[in-house]
Amino acid sequence: MSIWKDTSSSKSSPAAARDASANSRAETTPHSDFGAPSLVVPMARTEADRVRKESLIASDLTIEGKIEGAGSVRIAGKFKGDVNVQGDLTIEAGAKLTGGVRAHQVTIAGELEGNIEGAVRVDLQPTAVVSGDIKSGALTVAAGARMRGHAVFGWEDERSTKLGMVAESGTKA
Repeated sequence: MSIWKDTSSSKSSPAAARDASANSRAETTPHSDFGAPSLVVPMARTEADRVRKESLIASDLTIEGKIEGAGSVRIAGKFKGDVNVQGDLTIEAGAKLTGGVRAHQVTIAGELEGNIEGAVRVDLQPTAVVSGDIKSGALTVAAGARMRGHAVFGWEDERSTKLGMVAESGTKA
């Protein structure tokens, strides 16, 4: 007596048995480096993988250039250049970014030499060092963080306010 129900029937047609065995096998490629067929196993992507797109600059890397895009960026190494992303930017402890920043939310635990513009929120962790100006909707500064520059937060952008008034009234600003 078995614990599970046997779904295969001994009276099934040979074509059905052939289809069932074909569906249960993994795809193989005809040749590999060693002459034997190699197994190709497709990777399943989870919903979390598709939603969260974050690029990482590892701690042992130094990169110079420009970052632009819709995803989020985490810097653990050194980057010289501007960062303009629609997602979040995280500068980890021991990391350094030299350049301007435009991101949705910025979290700094490392060092930033440059200005932050247009962020919804900026969080300065206890190990943060910022040399530059910050302009954001909200600013959180932990005890121990250091900053040399100007900070403007909690105010709406004058330009966007004027544009909003123009749209409502239909006149030029």
